[in-house]
Amino acid sequence: MKLNPIALAIASTLFITACGSSSDDNSAPEQPDNSAPTDITLSSNTVNENEAGVVVGTLSATDADAGDTFTYSTTSSEFVITGNELSLASDVAFDFETTETVNVTITVEDAASASYTKDFTINVNDVLDVYAFDSQFAADASAVSYSGQTARHLLINDLNILIANNFSDANALDLSLFPNKAAVVAALETYFDVSDYEALSARALLTSTTPAAQQTTLADVSGSEKNLVGKIAGNDATGQHKDWQTEFAGWGSVGDTTPEALVRTYFDMLGDNVQATINGEARFDPFGNEITTPYLTEDGRDLKQLIQKFLLMSVAFSQGADDYLDNDTEGKGLLSDHTDTGNDYTALEHQFDEGFGYFGAARNYLDYSDEEIASKGGREDWQGYHDTDGDGDIDFTAEYNFGQSTNAAKRDLGATVSTDLTAEAMMAFLQGRALLNNTAGSPLTDAQMAELVGYRDTALMAWEKSIAATVVHYINDTIADLEAIGTDDFNYSDLAKHWSEMKGFALGLQFNRLSPVTDEQFVQVHAYMGTQPVLTGDVEAYQADLLEARAILQAAYGFDAENVANW
Repeated sequence: MKLNPIALAIASTLFITACGSSSDDNSAPEQPDNSAPTDITLSSNTVNENEAGVVVGTLSATDADAGDTFTYSTTSSEFVITGNELSLASDVAFDFETTETVNVTITVEDAASASYTKDFTINVNDVLDVYAFDSQFAADASAVSYSGQTARHLLINDLNILIANNFSDANALDLSLFPNKAAVVAALETYFDVSDYEALSARALLTSTTPAAQQTTLADVSGSEKNLVGKIAGNDATGQHKDWQTEFAGWGSVGDTTPEALVRTYFDMLGDNVQATINGEARFDPFGNEITTPYLTEDGRDLKQLIQKFLLMSVAFSQGADDYLDNDTEGKGLLSDHTDTGNDYTALEHQFDEGFGYFGAARNYLDYSDEEIASKGGREDWQGYHDTDGDGDIDFTAEYNFGQSTNAAKRDLGATVSTDLTAEAMMAFLQGRALLNNTAGSPLTDAQMAELVGYRDTALMAWEKSIAATVVHYINDTIADLEAIGTDDFNYSDLAKHWSEMKGFALGLQFNRLSPVTDEQFVQVHAYMGTQPVLTGDVEAYQADLLEARAILQAAYGFDAENVANW
């Protein structure tokens, strides 16, 4: 067959391609040498403090080999790498106040197992998380001061410890200290009225810590005279939204007593119980069992709990909500002067600090877990307090969690549907205080005052919700205690304790002018609770009344029904 010139050219090309060259060398073509990676870059080298498990940045490698693949690794236990993403380990967060930078070593390996290693410095961002603000008027001075509030928390604490140490067991009563009722009442008044401040302030504090506290006496906490009676609702000269001498409710009819008189009623009842012990008189509960604890009454009340909880409400919460954080009285609370530069802080800054002081949180409250604030788990040396500055002791004015700050954590812990009352309160306190620090020396504009009031509203509502949720918790406990009457599970002491905590906290819900609970609802809640538990007769009807009280609180505060049932 004769081929034309074009076909002949194509055939020649196909023959050469198929047969190759005339050489007999059949070895594979030579591969180029692999190049190891020469650099690693990280898209971001900063992370916010207090955020565990967050992404730091994305890793990439420099390598001369096109299309190579890479594997990243680190030996640091504080970091994890997923693909090319660097993150903090799930249980790791950094605190700027102790760790401003952290180093991590990262190795990249290519497909041929060639590697390159590089060290990175990760910067920890300082965020608003500690109640610490520098003075705008004095170099190297703090603008924060609330030692008086700490002193009153310690007075309440020590009074409670005094009762626990001396009036828990009638058989161990020290007659040399308490020979009669008058001596008992006088000892209680020592912490309430504090007629001899010099003697009390020189006495060692009963509230103790491990390691020991920096302040060993009341005088170490506050140099000026402090008591509880002068700050109890009704005894402050100005600023309170009701006349508590005539409008106090919850213990009998409205106006039957006053906050001060009620505390003294409790003192008197405890004194009577001790006197009965001294007289050799046996006391019995409604079921015929002898009561050997002087602070327990024969009708189901625990005076230790009533005294402590009511003082926390009528002094700490009342002062915080109705005085220092309120804005209804010119020259007081949020309407205080913000221009005076005669101190390290303005009057408004100081008023806000005092409101925060009565909430009772440690300055670095957000560094604690709920378990740690409530002393129910977590780090061993963070149980309610911690030596944050590492100076070897506990500073009551900065490193200790008092009062309702602990209740907020307990309710967050017990919530079935998640709540975060601790963070809500603390963040609002921090934001409000930062606003005041940034504007110190100048009057607040209308917009700035509105912003401050917004922070106050958030903090105060979280604070009050932690109290109301605690009341719900003790309603539930009291109902369960009543259910156990007549069984081996019934415990009279537990019933009295739970009822008294419920009542003592609930009495304080009237002290916030901005409370969502109306006056009518408050009176109804306490009508359901009464002034003592119903232990005989129609106990089921009383349990139903407590459920009605609980329903009022649930609706007023918008609590989740599942939490209300399980708190």
